[in-house]
Amino acid sequence: MANNVLNRYLFEDLSVRGELVQLDEAYQRIITSKEYPAALKNLLGELLVSTTLLTATLKFEGSITLQLQGDGPVSLVVINGDNNQQVRGVARWEGDIADDANIHDMMGKGYLVITIEPKQGERYQGIVGLEGDSLVEILEGYFEKSEQLKTRLWIRTGEHEGKAHAAGMLIQVMPDGTGTAEDFEHLEQLTSTVKDEELFTLEANELLYRLYNQDKVRLFEPQQVEFHCGCSRERSGAAIVTLDRAEVNDMLSESGSISLHCDYCGTNYSFDESDVAELFEQATPSNKTLH
Repeated sequence: MANNVLNRYLFEDLSVRGELVQLDEAYQRIITSKEYPAALKNLLGELLVSTTLLTATLKFEGSITLQLQGDGPVSLVVINGDNNQQVRGVARWEGDIADDANIHDMMGKGYLVITIEPKQGERYQGIVGLEGDSLVEILEGYFEKSEQLKTRLWIRTGEHEGKAHAAGMLIQVMPDGTGTAEDFEHLEQLTSTVKDEELFTLEANELLYRLYNQDKVRLFEPQQVEFHCGCSRERSGAAIVTLDRAEVNDMLSESGSISLHCDYCGTNYSFDESDVAELFEQATPSNKTLH
């Protein structure tokens, strides 16, 4: 069974590229950090798959963040991924959400923010209205308007053998201009026959053969996808010493300790009075002078 893996592929005789991503543990780590409603778990899975497919297009070191914001019961859904396919995500909501709620029921009036941050170079941000019945339609509209490359996405979330899975495929006309509408339509029709169970369980070779056995497909080396939060006790301590010392002392006198909670992975970091004193001592430049 394919787990937490991204595969890129090309059609030898057709000017079209493709991607296949299959996730279980990486997805499960995100949706178990909080007690998310079922519909919101699905939306997080869809956004996770979308982000992973988009990071596969990066030609540089950096990250992509997909962020849904709205005025509905769900105010925020965000997934971040980088060129090493390290992903994390979180969502914020209030009240009850029906199991069959769609993206508009959850987000209300909102938009999708796509942020691309190279380690070297300029940061890019695009804002997309939630025009379409699903996240897939919204993203396909984004590609059509901004990239001007014919792109189709298939995204599925669900359970297999009692565990949550999220998977998806993307096909896109190559930017060299040699692709034809007929070629793309041919591959679009074939890819549309993919079943959830195939996406969740089959290795890339077998799945691509089932879909495209009449076409020549070149499959590249797979890339592992993993959940990576990046939080740490050290980072939490560094955040505390950016605050005013008097404000920190007030917090300590109220509760005896300062606790920082990571929304991405659910980890709590607690600092008592002696911990805080040590943090500020380490952060204060030495007064010693050299003679």
